[in-house]
Amino acid sequence: MLLVVQRCKSAEVYVSKKIISKINRGLVLLLGVEKKDSLKDVIFLANKVTSLRVFNDDHDKTNLSINDVKGSILVVSQFTLCADTTKGRRPSFINSAEPAKAEKLYDNFILELKKRGIKCKSGTFGAYMELKLNNDGPFTLILNSK
Repeated sequence: MLLVVQRCKSAEVYVSKKIISKINRGLVLLLGVEKKDSLKDVIFLANKVTSLRVFNDDHDKTNLSINDVKGSILVVSQFTLCADTTKGRRPSFINSAEPAKAEKLYDNFILELKKRGIKCKSGTFGAYMELKLNNDGPFTLILNSK
């Protein structure tokens, strides 16, 4: 399971030009689910992202987690993270999980974040979405559950 973590001042997701989710200070998470992923990967990444110290303290050091700053998380599914670009010019998505499995793990990931006390919003799984992001830093990390 792959996760792009972006610290933000605000973010919005649109489907069909209508806003469906919005957060202020927090994290935008782009989640890619691969064929080999399971609930174990979901729990690993939920624990990791909620404990990451990526927000600045009073001394401008990244010592605070999403819980410490009482921030929100916006989760957006993005199967293109699982692309294999090693051959040719067109990405292959052979490593991406089938939609039913990916959606189940995506939903479980959001539930795990909420269980940890996170204010969590999401995009619409499988929809064409527009993401407006006011990136903070920018501060971007890539996490891999493997």
